[in-house]
Amino acid sequence: MRIETEGIVLKQVKTSYGRKIIHLFTRDKGKISAGTGLNDRGRRSTLALQPFTLGRYRLFKNRDMYNLDSAEVIRSHYAIGEDVDKYMYGAYVLEFTEKILPEELPAQGIFSLLLDFFRELEKRDRGIGTLVLAYQTKVLVEAGVFPSLDRCAACGCPPGEENPVDRWGFSTETGGMVCPECAKEINSLIHHVKFDIINILKYFAANPLKKLENIALNEKTGLELQKIIREYSEYHLNASNIKSEKLI
Repeated sequence: MRIETEGIVLKQVKTSYGRKIIHLFTRDKGKISAGTGLNDRGRRSTLALQPFTLGRYRLFKNRDMYNLDSAEVIRSHYAIGEDVDKYMYGAYVLEFTEKILPEELPAQGIFSLLLDFFRELEKRDRGIGTLVLAYQTKVLVEAGVFPSLDRCAACGCPPGEENPVDRWGFSTETGGMVCPECAKEINSLIHHVKFDIINILKYFAANPLKKLENIALNEKTGLELQKIIREYSEYHLNASNIKSEKLI
């Protein structure tokens, strides 16, 4: 079976005899793995196998294994690789995305979101960490695991005058904000999250990345939000043991 698809290289793994296994995030097939020796066949194919490039790929599937026959560049965000900070944050996002995607399950919303992230990262001069947090927040939406922020994730009750939101907590395992009564029954860690963090999550979820180009969180707020998103993503999307996390 022969396939032609658009895709983004998430990871390369070297094997024997100059071949590689390419972890490819495709628009219509989701994440797939394909063997290839294309690095020996010319500069254009090599560029199409680099990070931060949208390419067109032709594959052949033999039983359970894909083989990459040819690759060509559609759009290369080469400016990301010319800036150390952008490259490190971009590499983290690629590894995060590779971790959360199941094999051969289309995720066109996340695919488009990743391309939006590349475009915004290429242009951005400050607040790169904010852009990464916004991307991860929107991935939670696309994956269907965005936390409950307007109602208790346990009992479904909304905040009220007798139950103000500043008394609520955030539970990763329960799936969002929890009221004081439910918090008493939850054995897992409860974060006492400031109201502005909740508003930031809502804003990131509701707006395209392009609209966030002038937003840069202060360090304290960014670190607090980072801790919540990473813990939540690890629990709900299995986004754990990300090696490039140590570089940012």
